[in-house]
Amino acid sequence: MTNLEFMRETLAGIKMFDVHTHIKATNPSARGLHDILLYHMVISDLYSAGCPSGNRLVDDAGEEEIERRIVEAIPYIKYIQNTSCYYVMNIILKELYDWDQPITLENWRELDGIIKGFGCDKERAYEVMDKAGIMKSNTEICRRFDGSLDDRFTYSLEWSFFTRAQWGVYDTALFELEYAYNCDGPRDPLPVTCKQSDYNFEKKINSIDDVKLAIAHYIDKTPFETNLIFVTSHITTVIKWRLGVTDEEMAQAIQNRATAGEYERDVYACYIFEKFLDEYAARGIKTPLAFSIGAEPLPYETGSIMREETILEIAGIIEKYPSIMFCFSVSNMAQNQAFCTLCRELPNVALTGYWWHNFFVSFIEKVLCERLDMVAANKQVGFFSDAYCMEWAYAKARLVRETTAKVLADRIDAGMYTRESAAFIAEQILRDGPLKLVGLE
Repeated sequence: MTNLEFMRETLAGIKMFDVHTHIKATNPSARGLHDILLYHMVISDLYSAGCPSGNRLVDDAGEEEIERRIVEAIPYIKYIQNTSCYYVMNIILKELYDWDQPITLENWRELDGIIKGFGCDKERAYEVMDKAGIMKSNTEICRRFDGSLDDRFTYSLEWSFFTRAQWGVYDTALFELEYAYNCDGPRDPLPVTCKQSDYNFEKKINSIDDVKLAIAHYIDKTPFETNLIFVTSHITTVIKWRLGVTDEEMAQAIQNRATAGEYERDVYACYIFEKFLDEYAARGIKTPLAFSIGAEPLPYETGSIMREETILEIAGIIEKYPSIMFCFSVSNMAQNQAFCTLCRELPNVALTGYWWHNFFVSFIEKVLCERLDMVAANKQVGFFSDAYCMEWAYAKARLVRETTAKVLADRIDAGMYTRESAAFIAEQILRDGPLKLVGLE
């Protein structure tokens, strides 16, 4: 048995923890071809190839819109056959639906019918989950609904993203906090781009006291007792992060809200973030904070970008709060080494998966190699799918297993690892480490 065969066999026996999805309890499996073909990462490939639509298909799209988008996309599939997304999509079709033909305008309805025939309920999702070797998954708390997936799912809070910015908008941090302040409990997060005029908040943030009350409300309404393993947000790299924004600075910035610019934007975000962390630490909350970083808005999706200074800026913040675990999903390959260094020097930092613009074979290999060289195995989360249905979790799990097996086998061949140590490392990054990180060991 070669070392690659050994690692494939070893990884096949490891039940993984998928720590980040957007799967809904009401339909955890694919409802039809659109949930496979029009996954947002595939849409980006199709759009780049010339498909007219680059926006995501809304979750509640009607049959007419679904058909229009599928028919519109099909002529461009042939141009994306070289991509990782196409490869992963075909894993789904071949292994879960026994479909190995090209998708055409003549046969797509047949394939759509096959997918619909399997159903989209819990039983089908768990069947696919078991085939994927995924022991447990995690999704947004607002997608929990009746809790019917609680036996195998945990949850993340994605609600008030006051550490992100929006294109051309300078009071996003205040607006995001107001959003939570006006809710009785967690709601779906606001879109990355949204019109504030569409929202009529009863409670406004007009003072320092309002900020503190809103932060307390946000934490008070967070359902930590409901299988909640992460409180999640996005850190925007355009903000210049710092500690020590004074009450006076913040008060003046609030007064300037109607004419806010980049300075006020940074003051709002830095002040709110620090006060939130102060309150979080003071209450002794142990639920890790999870942040995506390295992806900033474009017209339809995001681009991979990060200022070099961002890492040192947030390092200063993390160092102040040693009792809080900070977990980062990085979407910028150029800064992976810097985040590995951050993880080495700050014990309360962990790195999770291969997010968005890094979820391609070549980047997974590079990211994994750098992290294996630099970061303790129990501070790495080796998989999350970012899937919206269990079929995409299945295929991404297959891709990660194969790529991880290859990287570890290469290191055994090079004499860096023994088979025993490589097997232990795989268990740590795919199962044991993530479970311990969130208190489920």
